[in-house]
Formats: sequence, C-alpha cells, structure tokens
Amino acid sequence: MSPSTQSIGFKRKRDESPDIGAPSLLTTSDMGIVKKTEQIMKRVNASIETTEITDQSMVTLKSYIVEAISKISFENRKKTTIGIFGKSGEGKSTLLSSILGKEDLLPSGNFGACTAVVSQVEANLSDSNYTAEIEFISQEEWEKELQDLVSVLSDDSEDRDDNMRICAVEKLTALYGEDAHKKTLEELIIMDICVEIDNLLTNNNITISKLNASEFADEVACFIQHSESSPGGWYWPLVKSVKIQIPNCRELLEHIVLIDLPGSGDCNKIRDDLWRSKLRDCSSVWVVSVINRATTDKGPWEMLKHCIEELGPGGECKSINFICTMTDDINPKAYCRSARLPDTISVADCILHRNVYTKNKMKDKFEDLNPGLKKLMEKFSMDVFTVSSKAFFEQNPVVQKPDTEIPKLQDVLKNHNKSINQELDRDYINEAKGVLSLIQSFLPSTDEAVVQKKAEFLDDLKKNLNEALNELDCQFVIIQNNLDQCLSNGVLESVQQSLENARTEVIERTTDNRGYHKILQALCKNNGSYKSKNREVILDLNNCLARPMKKNINEEFSIIFPVNEKTEKSIQEHLDKFSIIQRNKTYPRSSMFHHIQNFIKTQETKLKASCSREILKKKKEMYALIETTIQTKMTPCYGKAANVKGKGSFMKMQKILTETIESLKEEMFSKVKEEVLKKFRTLKLYIKDYMESELNQSIELFLLTTNTTFLDVSREIEDLEKLSNQLSE
Repeated sequence: MSPSTQSIGFKRKRDESPDIGAPSLLTTSDMGIVKKTEQIMKRVNASIETTEITDQSMVTLKSYIVEAISKISFENRKKTTIGIFGKSGEGKSTLLSSILGKEDLLPSGNFGACTAVVSQVEANLSDSNYTAEIEFISQEEWEKELQDLVSVLSDDSEDRDDNMRICAVEKLTALYGEDAHKKTLEELIIMDICVEIDNLLTNNNITISKLNASEFADEVACFIQHSESSPGGWYWPLVKSVKIQIPNCRELLEHIVLIDLPGSGDCNKIRDDLWRSKLRDCSSVWVVSVINRATTDKGPWEMLKHCIEELGPGGECKSINFICTMTDDINPKAYCRSARLPDTISVADCILHRNVYTKNKMKDKFEDLNPGLKKLMEKFSMDVFTVSSKAFFEQNPVVQKPDTEIPKLQDVLKNHNKSINQELDRDYINEAKGVLSLIQSFLPSTDEAVVQKKAEFLDDLKKNLNEALNELDCQFVIIQNNLDQCLSNGVLESVQQSLENARTEVIERTTDNRGYHKILQALCKNNGSYKSKNREVILDLNNCLARPMKKNINEEFSIIFPVNEKTEKSIQEHLDKFSIIQRNKTYPRSSMFHHIQNFIKTQETKLKASCSREILKKKKEMYALIETTIQTKMTPCYGKAANVKGKGSFMKMQKILTETIESLKEEMFSKVKEEVLKKFRTLKLYIKDYMESELNQSIELFLLTTNTTFLDVSREIEDLEKLSNQLSE
C-alpha cells in the first residue's frame, strides 16, 4: 500500500523551490470546502504561471498543469431530471409552486396544457430574476403543421378522426382566436397575428426575465396555457419547449430539473422526439393525480405502461412516486358515510383517513398489475404521497403543514441535492489533490535508488495498462456475445410473432370499422403511434413490433446497464475494477512514487466517470434504436396507408400494413440487431481507446526529464487532506 503523505514526513523545501507565500486558507471559517479548494488551486496556478521556466520539458509540464487546474470544475455536470406526469387540472402547477414555496408562480390548472410542450423548471443560480427561455418550432414545421390542421378540419367524410379534429380546433382557436377553425388556410395566413407569429418563429427563441414573480407569471402564461373563454394570442402551439428558472431555490433545485411530461404522440415529430429523449433522461418520475380519482383513473397507469421501457431498460429511472393532490378537497359528511366512519370526526381526520386509504389502495393496484408490467416496475423504488398545496399556504389550514406532505417532497429534493453536492465536492477535492501530486512528484529526489527505479516503475505502469485493457476487452467480448444471443432470439421471435401481435393489438383490434378506421388512419399519419386526447387510448405499432426484441434483451440490458445497483456482469463493474496501479511489486518508500500513484489514481477515477456517462448515453441510444429502426423501415408504408381514402379504405389500410410487415420482417428485425450491436461496438472502442490514450499521456508526463527545481506544494496537499477529512465528517 502506498504510504500516506503524513507518513512520508516531507516538508516544504524553501531553499529549493519557489514559495507560494500565502497563509493557509483553512483558517477562513466562513468559506465552503470547495471554495477553499478553489482558492488554494488559484494560488498554486498563479505561482506556476509567474514562474520563469526555460527547460523545454518543464514548459510542457507547466502547460499541462495550468490546463488541468482550469478544468477542475463540476459546472458542466448534467443535472438530475425528475419527470412529472399528469393531466391538466390535476394540480401539477400548484404542486410545483408549493414545493418551491412561491404561491401562484405557475399558471394554475393549465401548466403544460398543450400535450406537445415540454416544460422544465430549474434554479436560477446567476441572479434574482424569474426567467423563461422559450424555444419555438421552425417556420417550416409550423407551415406544414398548419396545413395539416386545416386539412383535418376540412375533412367532412364520415370516417374523419374526431380526436385529431378536436386537437386542431384547440390549437387554431388558441392561437388565431374564435372561429379560426372555420377559416381557410388563405384566411389564416393574412390575419394580423401572423406578423407576431413570423417574428417568434424567425427568432426561434425568446427570453422573459422579471424580478417580480407575479409579473413573470402574467407574461409567460400565453406560452404555456390558454383560456377557452378568451381565445386568440395563446402561443403554445408554436412552442417546442419552455425552460423556467426560479431564483432563491438553490437548496431545492441546484442540481435538479423538474420536467412536465404531459404526453407524446403529437403530430409534430420534433416535439415527440424531444418528449422521448427527456423521458429517457429522467432519474425519477412523479405521477400526479387528484386524490378522488387516483385509485380509479386508468390514465396514469396507461401512460406508465406506454413508456415504462423508456424509463427502465432504455433510460436511467430509479424511482416512481405517485402523488395524490387536493387532499383537502373533501365533503366530510359524504366521506364519513361512504367510509362508514362516525360523522362526529373532524375534517382533518377525514382527510388523514382518506390519505392512508389511498396510499394502501395505490400499493394494492401495483400488486394487481399484469405480470409483464409488474416485472418491469419492480426494478424501481416506489412511494405514494398525499399532498395539499392549498393547505400548505393557508394561515389556518385544516391540516397541519407536515400532513400536507409538501415538506416531505421538499426534503426529497433537498436530500438529493445534498447528496449530489457531497459527491461533487469529493470529486473536486480529489481531482485537485491529483494535480498537486503531479506537481509534487517532480521535486528532485536525493535517493539514488528511487531515481534508478523510476524508469522501471513507469515501464510497469505501461505493462499494467496493456494487461488491464486486454482484460477489459475479454469482458466486452463476453458481454457482446451474450447480447448477440439475446438479439438473435429476439429476431427469431419477432419474425414468428410480430405480424400476429400487430394484427390483434393494432391493425385488426376491433371489428368496428367505422370508428376504428379513423384511429388507424391517424396512427399512420403519425408514423405508427396514436393517443386519444384523454389518453385513455394509446396505440403504438412500432412499439408493438419491437416488443419481442425488447422482451428478449430487457433482462440482459438490466445486467449490462443496471440503474439502481451494479451487477457482476455489468460494464460498470468491469470498469470499476480497471486499474494500472501496481499491487504486487515493492518499490522504495518514496514521496515521488506515492505522488505518481496518487495522480494516476485520480486520472483513473476521472476517466471512469467520463466513461460512465458515455455508457449511459450509448445504452439509451441502443435501446431507442430498436424502435426507431422499425419506424424508419415502416415509414413509407405509413405514408401510403394514410393516403388511402374512399370505399373499402379500412381494409386497404389493413392490407398495406400486414403485407408490409410480412415482407419486411426478416430484413427489418435483422437490421435492428445489426444496429444495436454496431452501437455496442462503438461504445467498446470508445472506452478502450479513451482509457489507453489518456493514461498513456499521464504516464508519459513522468518521462519528462529536467534539472530544474519545480514548485513545492506539500503544504497545499496537507490543506486539501484536511478539507477532505472535513467533508468525510
């Protein structure tokens, strides 16, 4: 084991190296640990940059160190995403406002009213303003969508799709005003509001920033909601996404983004793709329902069923929380009667009784799920919250603040933020210590034996690197072979079952030709997916065709890319074992060897963290390829079927779909396997090449030879050790 800094007992050699000259920052008690670390590294960096060096080897080293210090940062780390499901009117906006402690901040009842807009809330860490960054779809996309909306409304045939018609009326009246759905395309594009529409779409995005929360809410409302009683001038049909930043909530949202995920299946593919990508990024999901419908509403469960694979095998979700809102909206007498309680009990007791009943009932519903869905959901941790946002803000609430469970949800965010902060602080200090070890390793050694052993020591590191890479490659081969076998099984099962599954679940789902014809045509127009406005009907032919492939790889994916914990066969487990530090060979006790090893360890940790992020990214891409490859193959078929009209069109659509699946199935599913394995090989090569090139560069730094005395940072290393200990405590 490498000796610790304290056991070596070396001191600053003031007669041999430049003195940084400032007192220890550990006496500054009002500074945070990371802030103190930053100050130490700034001081080191300033000293290095002002040191005159002519030796070419040391010029190279100096350049590397200055760059390494500048890169010690966690500002670019990806934030944790919490996705929020729920229909308009379920209390999502009020829930978010109460969690943030800012009443009526978000438009009540209609936050995310448009089923296409992805809205996210995060902390404003730069100033005290409330800010909204609003991104719009492109001019070309809106022109096409507008034509489609008018086309839907002009369809007077018996087999027109009522769901698409309702959506078209909603969008046009929201934007253009009352009776807009009765106008022609030519009439719409000459309306006065078109000037403002063109400005918004040309600029692509706008930013709204207000110091006052009420003024901010008023100005941002027209981009994320609309009022049916006052149509016109509501711009959400043009909006792709909205990012809202809230000041003074660092403790809650410093490292967390709350994203409203109202649903997919919009006729705009860009927005639908954005919805799916955001869904895969969620590390947690909150499913919001009004408490009096939470146990009976099928909507949330249908939505989870529809996207559970995007969250689990295809994403990074660890937990699913069911949040039942409006718990204080209760008729005590009616509830006591239905629950067979004495009518003398208080309103608060009624509320608390219903809360307990609802939590138990929601857990019972999970037990009653179909085996396939239940198996997928068992991989998530789950909890049920019963909340009252209204009571949380009231001066004399019916129930006490803790019973509103808003503080409980706030604690969830605070604890998660705190955990991330501790992890970031630890990584930051360790990386700083690594850079200081690199500097300290170049102090001259008077021990001739150490100098003679250095070349052998570095040569062993290179040998260890090759051995570690070979071992990693062997594990990758095993993982790839297992994945290959699962995909092959998926291809065989897909070829055998896909057409029958597609017929029974989508193509020939019902004998009601008149009603279902509209749905099937709408599905084809939307590249294979359909969702009714109330979300009670969700169909996805691409997902249906992909199911046998997914079923055959889901278990293997959970082993290779686990979310909640590592497995012995996971890529992450083998990556964690990767190290080039000698364990079996003894070298002279020396601060030089200690600091070289410490720097290498730091580099390994940093590289592994970077690889872990790439692993997660490629995992999502691999899983998404299953469905996108199928959709790409089926797209010409969807276009052909969507254009079928007239007598017998329903049977013609069915025939086009079934014949296409039959003719494409072997090629299509083989292509899926090929694309997934190709993406896996890309990941394998990236990790191996990245680890090899970066660690070789780190080793080669120590091959630089110089007679120049470099900086002594022993005191700074001791300071960072103390800060590290403080963090652990």
